[in-house]
Amino acid sequence: MNRAIGWGAWCGGVLTALMLVVGITNAPASAQVRPGDLITPDNASKVQDLLPPGTYMRVLHGMQIKVEPTERIDWPQPYTEATEKYSSQTRLTPDHRSLIGYVAGQPFPVIDANDPLAAQKVMWNEVFRPISTDDYDLRWFDCDSVYWGRNKAFFEITDIEIGHYAGYNEIGRTEVEPLPIDPDFKTTGRFYEALLYPVLAPAQGRGTGILKFRYADPRHDDDTWTWTPGSRRLRRLSYTLSDNPSGGAQSYDPNHYEGWSGKPEDYDFKFLGEKTMLAAVDIHHGVDPRCPTDGGASHCPDPWQLRRLYMIEAKARPGRYASPLYSREVIYIDSEADFPMFVDMYDNHGQLWFNYTSWLNYADRARNDSRIAIYPFKREFQVGSSSVDVQGGLSSVCYHPSMNAPSPEGWFINMGAVDREWFTPEAMARAAEGGHGISGD
Repeated sequence: MNRAIGWGAWCGGVLTALMLVVGITNAPASAQVRPGDLITPDNASKVQDLLPPGTYMRVLHGMQIKVEPTERIDWPQPYTEATEKYSSQTRLTPDHRSLIGYVAGQPFPVIDANDPLAAQKVMWNEVFRPISTDDYDLRWFDCDSVYWGRNKAFFEITDIEIGHYAGYNEIGRTEVEPLPIDPDFKTTGRFYEALLYPVLAPAQGRGTGILKFRYADPRHDDDTWTWTPGSRRLRRLSYTLSDNPSGGAQSYDPNHYEGWSGKPEDYDFKFLGEKTMLAAVDIHHGVDPRCPTDGGASHCPDPWQLRRLYMIEAKARPGRYASPLYSREVIYIDSEADFPMFVDMYDNHGQLWFNYTSWLNYADRARNDSRIAIYPFKREFQVGSSSVDVQGGLSSVCYHPSMNAPSPEGWFINMGAVDREWFTPEAMARAAEGGHGISGD
């Protein structure tokens, strides 16, 4: 049967009918759990078919899940309006790898599971997702590294605290001037700029930062720089390092910030299907808790819902990477939020190696006590994430923002809180001297 699913607030009637079909066709899998269930290692078998393999291993190692009723995730109204206005003129290039005619909103609001190009369309929807279309600034970003273990005591190996995780989009803008495209795009050809700086702790890394530019030209790989305060040196990073953990006791790498952030043209994608699975799309609070039953290797117990997820396989294209770290990845994308909820990464022997899991909050503000960053509609905030080496057990668990943030105003999305002047090597070097630390915000 040809099943087309178009997401967004403007197609509610179609969605309602299709969700009824989804509920019927997936009853055997989802009937194993119901709202109110608490999933622990003792009854983990109930959710084995509702989680990716890597996330299921988290439950076996102590992570707990509270099952709650499924809710609908609507897009912010400006994003919906941009989709209605511009999506009809967006299409894939003849080689099916890049976009032509994209301006703003979701590039492909209707995904047909039988479309041979469904995988590419889903991934471009993920690139231009509704969670943050213009700019974002997360203040007081904090990541612990621990080893997982069922009922294991929390033992912190390292704690990395960073002043800002921020980005600025030059195209696809829907809420903050300039709309819908920054004039700078015609000069630089950049889709966006992103930064992660300065490191505030540990002391030996204080001032370190990363700056990344993503380009519309499919032949132009990301430009990435790092600032090392000890040597006071700005260094350009090889693009082949993007899939490698940044160093030290952590299991994150730059291509998997916010789940998956690789350059689409560098991958071959395959559509593996759609599936009803559990995911944490609305945990109802803005500071995610440290899981007390797995050594602090995840966030729990949080409410999870049965969600409709796209499953996409990604493989690095020959010739685009000098030495791909992963033989393949399976990306699980929520079909309403267009956000990667999970990524399972496999080594060159075909064995599962890393799992990335996201925790989101759906509200009109990131935290209930926020009083500045408030919106006239609900939107998604990524409030927690974790990447774990399932072969060795090392887990990096991030809090968006930190549990110890001195202010409830951690997330600023599409509020003009950042501008392009932040995204320069000079600004990163200045921040290393204290320009964008916790005490300065």
